[in-house]
Amino acid sequence: MRVPDPVDSAIYSKSALIPIQMDVDASGQARWRGELPVENGRTRFAVFSGGANWQVNLLTPDSKRQQTLALTETARAASFGIEEARVPGNYYVLENIQSGNYSIDLAGDSFARRGYLLIEGDPATQLVSFPTHRRLWVGERITINATLSSSSQPNSVLLGRGAIQSAELRVTSPDGRIDTRPMFDDGQHDDGAAADGVFAGDFRASSSGDYLAQTVVHATDGRGQRIVRTAEHVVPIVQNTLSLDGAASVNGKALGGTRLSLDVKVDGAAGDHYRAYAEVWGTGKNGAAIPVAWVAGMVSPNSGTIGMGLDERWIARSGAGAPFELRNLRIEDPDNFITLASADRLGLNLSAARLHNVASESIAIDDDMRMGPHPAAALVSKGVGTHVLLVHGYCSGGVWPAAQFGNSASFLDTNQNRSHDQFARLLQSFGNTWNSYGTVAHSQGGAAALHLYTYYWSGLDNATGSRLMQSVGTPYKGTNLAGILAALGSWFGVGCGTNNDLSYSGASAWLAGIPTWARAKVNYYTTSFKSTNWWTNDYCNFATDLVLSDPEDGTTEQVNGQLTGATNRGHTTGQCHTSGMRDPAQYLDSSRNATMNANAAH
Repeated sequence: MRVPDPVDSAIYSKSALIPIQMDVDASGQARWRGELPVENGRTRFAVFSGGANWQVNLLTPDSKRQQTLALTETARAASFGIEEARVPGNYYVLENIQSGNYSIDLAGDSFARRGYLLIEGDPATQLVSFPTHRRLWVGERITINATLSSSSQPNSVLLGRGAIQSAELRVTSPDGRIDTRPMFDDGQHDDGAAADGVFAGDFRASSSGDYLAQTVVHATDGRGQRIVRTAEHVVPIVQNTLSLDGAASVNGKALGGTRLSLDVKVDGAAGDHYRAYAEVWGTGKNGAAIPVAWVAGMVSPNSGTIGMGLDERWIARSGAGAPFELRNLRIEDPDNFITLASADRLGLNLSAARLHNVASESIAIDDDMRMGPHPAAALVSKGVGTHVLLVHGYCSGGVWPAAQFGNSASFLDTNQNRSHDQFARLLQSFGNTWNSYGTVAHSQGGAAALHLYTYYWSGLDNATGSRLMQSVGTPYKGTNLAGILAALGSWFGVGCGTNNDLSYSGASAWLAGIPTWARAKVNYYTTSFKSTNWWTNDYCNFATDLVLSDPEDGTTEQVNGQLTGATNRGHTTGQCHTSGMRDPAQYLDSSRNATMNANAAH
């Protein structure tokens, strides 16, 4: 439940996404030349031209016996993206060739001059990149760090032979403006010590919205081979109009029974709702501070205050007495989970006379203590009957074969981009047709269902059955596709747009508010491609395989499809994230669907 350390959601990149801006020559043809490092006797790359017909040639690195390799006839059609948000391109593979720095030439008609080159490098050398600032507010300077690491020693920094020669930060603002800034390893730019192999660059966030910050690193690997790596960060920036009243303390007010309301005064223009978190601490008989409970949830401002709930049985159970205080209080926006107001400590005025006079060992933890008192079923949902809700993911539509699920209804918000919170509230509104339901969800839909159960009362809270929430292919810890798709979309205007909650850092911030009691209600599955032979790269999707780490399903890496505290129902090979990939779509597995249907809560 702590604010995540930025380094824990770093991008580990084996690839490079290079922007292409062609110049027009005297003949009226558009041309571009760049460098394509071949690190281990083979190369795989993709060219995204926005649908233009570009000629692709490579010039070998041997200066005495250079050869031009024409690759247009070897192109395979590929697309990069998530669900229906896709960018078409051409994919190329060269095996058993000389390592070194090739020149790549692109030529085409003058009307289509912009695109991207996506290169896969040797995964033995990875770029590690992450934003270091948590104050993602308008007016702040946002710093991003970058270093090289060995996949065999993931926490190491490569120095000397295997070092970064140059690094830069390429920032695309919400209005489309592009600014390139140098990155430094001089000990004076929040980069640690001078010459320690860690580079840093920054930019000023001048407006709210999603920034795309791409780190670009030119380096040599441990064999002295020149390499290039990039990492693409979605950086949401918000206008912060919320602040705590430093003169106010937190006062307890009885709400009936054993309930308290913790009021926090705020200044500024209040939003509709926020995610709030705090730890309650008291004092033991020996005078030492002892933990009581954490309190968290979605809260709405009311007359300059924000209310939070605390069940006094936690205090009795801890044996704590006055003085009490809140620690690590933070109030965040509900879509990106950016901290807007915080306090390390805030006094909590709570009279000892109000505490339960009950022996701590006799208090059993129940759902009311974890979630608050359950409202009457009619107040949660005015609908009738029971159902299983079939939920799709980001930029998608109805994917589940409804005929394989009894007593089910398909949630449809087709080809849309929603934050987890927006998605969850739409799911809540749709589910109000029924009194109770469980969920079977694909991709982002699994995170949306968990978000709904954690923060809002709904038909999920009335359901009975062995598996309340089930998911397949959900990137609970994010996917590296989010940032790269945002970069491609900045030039090609891809479908549904940027989704920060699907990035590594966004997912990490979201998970920091999801408690164990909610996670325990999730049953999840992961899948990946079927391994065919040992001498070729296996894949679900040509293009996304260039940036994802195996095993993966074309969108979600197995390691990032895990949800700590939930029930892992297993991993299946030979199934990909969605239709149009090499292996069948994971949501079409009739055997697994039958199992989920038989065990679904209603």
